[in-house]
Amino acid sequence: MRPPVVWRPLEATDLAYVAALEQQIHAAPWSLGNFRDALAAGYCAMVGEREGRIVAFGVLMLAPGEAQVLNLSVVPDARRAGLGRTLLDRLIDVAARAGAEQCFLEVRESNAPALALYAAEGFEAVARREDYYPATATTPREDALVLRRDLVARPPGHGRTTSP
Repeated sequence: MRPPVVWRPLEATDLAYVAALEQQIHAAPWSLGNFRDALAAGYCAMVGEREGRIVAFGVLMLAPGEAQVLNLSVVPDARRAGLGRTLLDRLIDVAARAGAEQCFLEVRESNAPALALYAAEGFEAVARREDYYPATATTPREDALVLRRDLVARPPGHGRTTSP
């Protein structure tokens, strides 16, 4: 059995490590400055640690009546264990408790695992951002799907918030 994941706020001392993980995970990664700016802006940012190692992290922006998941990442060797779903549920719970009535996020249209997770969690496509993701050495420019989930129908604190 795997040791439990401990969820906690992202701290300034985590930034360099999380930014390095981000470089390994995403074709169009956030920079260290992006994470630093998110913390400075007061966004909800959290990490999941297993045995002292960060294995998941996410960033949520709150605005009047709505929230946006800006980043939701799980390190490759910790995937397929429910961490992405647990982190998403935790971020949605934060949004609902803050009074958000809806939550948005953007996802690569080719990211089938993420799309399946978001659909299972009640997100629906509401728009497309053409050529949103930049081309890389191995990927072409790609559209983002904008997904939305209603939070009013789900009371705050009603999500799954236990670690797998």
